[in-house]
Amino acid sequence: MSQLEDRIKALGKLGHFFRHISEDNPRYDPFFEVIENAQHQNGWFKKDACLMAIKAWGVALEADYISKWIGPYALTTQAQPKTIAVIMAGNIPLVGLHDLISIWISGHKALVKCATKDNLLIPFLVSTDPFLESMTTFTKGKLEGFDAVIATGSNNAARYFDHYFSKYPHIIRKNKNGIAVLDGTESASDLEGLGKDMLQYYGLGCRNVSKLYLPKNFDLNQIFGGLYPYAHVIEMNKYANNYDYNKAVYLMSEFDFLENGFFMLREEKAISSPIATAHYEFYDDPTSLSKHLEEQQEHIQCIVSNAGITGAIAFGQAQNPALWDYADGVDTLAFLKSL
Repeated sequence: MSQLEDRIKALGKLGHFFRHISEDNPRYDPFFEVIENAQHQNGWFKKDACLMAIKAWGVALEADYISKWIGPYALTTQAQPKTIAVIMAGNIPLVGLHDLISIWISGHKALVKCATKDNLLIPFLVSTDPFLESMTTFTKGKLEGFDAVIATGSNNAARYFDHYFSKYPHIIRKNKNGIAVLDGTESASDLEGLGKDMLQYYGLGCRNVSKLYLPKNFDLNQIFGGLYPYAHVIEMNKYANNYDYNKAVYLMSEFDFLENGFFMLREEKAISSPIATAHYEFYDDPTSLSKHLEEQQEHIQCIVSNAGITGAIAFGQAQNPALWDYADGVDTLAFLKSL
């Protein structure tokens, strides 16, 4: 049993750890060693990508934000803590951390199965705090002895999760992507922010923008202009290999597409797009577009726009969700509190 004050303090300490990370401070040497090992384990987890995630979490876990997050839930000491099984994705660094801190702050205990290609960073962070360690168990084997489940994976994995965990209270997440809606009034700064939303973490996150909705006659060169500051992604071998492969597929399939040497734009209705590619679609009428987006809601993780769309976020902020910005719009903390 843990007091709410202890749990808040533990999250605050974790946020402090993130905000003060520095290669000049010997205290952080073990963490930088783990980052190095994570990069060897998963070629997408470059040091700059890991530090980007750490910086975002340092901001999210500031004391005022923690208080704002938990304020509406009237959390108390959890008299009968449950064990929550967590199956984490491994597409971008620390992607499963929000589920974990939600379990901690709610007073439950976590039984965690990390992704095979991401089983170093989060276990290390937990090991730095005896209190967090006491509330967390990591396993590589079969999940057993749990009361509820939070699982994130591909659409195929989600079908398996739905079947296997159907008798337990659960949150099952599938593939979703970020989209952007432009209306032609965007500034150069907005478009550069959009470029960041498309290419941060090499476009691998569920909040990365993979589909653009553009007004008729929109100049696509403006999109490439916003992407230009991120041209260095092509220097990363795994990204470059994906770019070359997908470009070859488009050429052999005789698809129409535009490219700038490190990114491709293809007119296509599908929301999900391959690495190094964004799909785009023109629209005539904002009202019709709004209806279309409602119909596509199950495929959309977030919307980036200045066009007055309810719930839309600012350009450049897709990968900086607040603690209360829940994946798939499912309130994880309310789910945990109800158990």
